[in-house]
Amino acid sequence: MKREALLKQGAIWAFILVELVFFSVAGEYLSVSDKAFMDFDNMLLLLKQSAPIGIIALGMTIIMINGNIDLSVGATFALSAIVLLDSMTWPFMQALGGWSVPLAWLLALGTGVVLGAINGLIVWKTGVDAFIVTLGSMLGYRGLVFMYNGEQPTSHLNWDLVDFAEAQILGLHTATWFLLGVALFLWLLMTKTVHGRNAYAIGNNREAAVNAGIRVGPHFLINFMLIGFLASLSAVVFYSESGSVNPNDGMLYELWAITAVVLGGTKLTGGYGSIISTLGGVIAIQLLRKGLGHIGADTETVNLVIGLILIAVLFLDRQLNRKGKEELKT
Repeated sequence: MKREALLKQGAIWAFILVELVFFSVAGEYLSVSDKAFMDFDNMLLLLKQSAPIGIIALGMTIIMINGNIDLSVGATFALSAIVLLDSMTWPFMQALGGWSVPLAWLLALGTGVVLGAINGLIVWKTGVDAFIVTLGSMLGYRGLVFMYNGEQPTSHLNWDLVDFAEAQILGLHTATWFLLGVALFLWLLMTKTVHGRNAYAIGNNREAAVNAGIRVGPHFLINFMLIGFLASLSAVVFYSESGSVNPNDGMLYELWAITAVVLGGTKLTGGYGSIISTLGGVIAIQLLRKGLGHIGADTETVNLVIGLILIAVLFLDRQLNRKGKEELKT
């Protein structure tokens, strides 16, 4: 079993290696840029660009290990960004001077936690499938985004935030450090704590988990609050630099996050998944997008290729699971 898990976790990193080699070679003949694909600055930028969806995908991993899903993360991302930028224009916030920045961060992060808690409570107390609950909240939260400022963007550029977001420590951008920090924290949570072990147990067999004394409802609530927090953190990191959010921002983020999680080997049915492999899935997607763009492919082609790869991964995973079940029967 351990050998099979290692093979699954190693597959995504092998795929990343293949991508690097392929696009480096193909770029020599098809590149629309003078820069080499594996240019060091190019790779650093790739990690920075992976952060917004990556932070969300890492949280989605825990939700999916539980056997749930959260389709509202894109809307939570956008609403948190609006709270972050708009709150700094409020008169009492402006009167606080430099203290308005951490308070705006707290308001934005608190927004994500509250929205996540709403999802978690409904799933817990009603027993309705998380897919249905978060589909509804996705529409509801997106409605709040449009109600807040209509079709107009919400903008506020704070140079202290910009300096923070653009800073580099040991060569890595601020966004990259947040991505790596979240990955480390969640890896420790899932591998070294009772909460992490319970997540796998619930995903494997919810009824058995209940019989074993695991409080499934509160566990779900904590995880939905956690992914809400991470969606908001992603928005805070991204919009600290850009300073402007459109009401359509964050659309399809839930699908990109789920794609990264599945590419990393997490089962849609729950019970199995890896934070480190999801990080690999995020990097693999960003490499595909950047690599195909490097050789001149348009956006439609990029989405088609990623979609086909996702279908192939799901088919392969299904075949391997079926084979494993047949071996257990014999």
